[in-house]
Order: sequence, then structure tokens, then C-alpha cells
Amino acid sequence: MTAYLTNQFLIAMPAMDDPNFAQTVTLVCEHSERGALGIVINRTLPMTLGEVFQQLDLDFSRSRVSDQPVLRGGPVQTERGFVLHSPAGKYESSLPFSERMHLTTSRDILDALAAGEGPGSAVIALGYAGWDAGQLEDEMARNAWLSVDADERVLFATPIEQRWSAAARLLGIDLLSLSSDAGHA
Repeated sequence: MTAYLTNQFLIAMPAMDDPNFAQTVTLVCEHSERGALGIVINRTLPMTLGEVFQQLDLDFSRSRVSDQPVLRGGPVQTERGFVLHSPAGKYESSLPFSERMHLTTSRDILDALAAGEGPGSAVIALGYAGWDAGQLEDEMARNAWLSVDADERVLFATPIEQRWSAAARLLGIDLLSLSSDAGHA
């Protein structure tokens, strides 16, 4: 039986040399026998949410989040927007992958955030990380990632540059003290 990693943080091991994922934390929003989808939560793009609102011609004068940086969610479909947020409202295209975190891809949540409404906590990403069937399981077996239950405080309350080490601390690990050599007993 395969253990699926939905609602887990994938913490890149220090030896990860893929530039898309070195020193990243990825929140897995969906994982099944067909593959996995996650959002990298600790890489930013050189833009704010206010700039996204402006590109969409939204009035964001009442927004509480317009200064928030936009995340680089992963290397797949980098023009597509994803909103990770606390549960609130009914949106056209939402995936409630945990009791405390949802993923929404429809524009209606951006309309709400621009208007100063919407969920109490939200982060916006462009792009996602995707794995084909069996690919993530193979990477886990090769010790590319550590996994731990996702904690919304790391996503919503921890500064972006501290999320990699904060996620590892959930396991009681200091990533910088780990060896880059992996082995199996």
C-alpha cells in the first residue's frame, strides 16, 4: 500500500541539486496513483499581488494583501495562478486538501482579495510542481525529500526565507547539519 503525501511538506534535502527545488519547501495539495501536485512556498517572484491585481484590472484600493510577494510555485504552467488559503467562502474552483488549507485556482478569490474580502490568510503562487505517476515515490525512495505533516503556521505566519528551516524543525532537524550522503539500512 502506498502512503500518499497530500497535506505534507516536502523539504528538499541539502544535496538536492535541481535548481527548481534546491532548499525548497513544497506543500503537496494532491497526491494519488496518478501523480502529485504541490506548490513551492519559499521562493518569490519579483512581483507583488498588487501588480497581479493591476494586470487583471481589479480595484485593489481596499486590499489588505496587495504588498504581499507572489510565490514561484514551481516550474509547471508558470503563468497559472494558485491561491493557498485558510477556509473561507465558496469559490468556483477550490480543492479543500486539509481542514485548515485550501487551494483555489479560480479568479473569484482574487476578486475577493482585491476587494479586501476573502480568506483571512492567503498566499498566491504562479506555477506549480508536478509529478507523474510513481515519480514522487521514486524521489522519496532516493532520499531527495523529507516529508512532514503540513503546518499552516509555516505557510501563513513564517517569513518566506525561514520556511525551509522552519519546516525541517517540525521534524526536529537542522538541515545544515545533515550529511549530503544518503544510505539505506
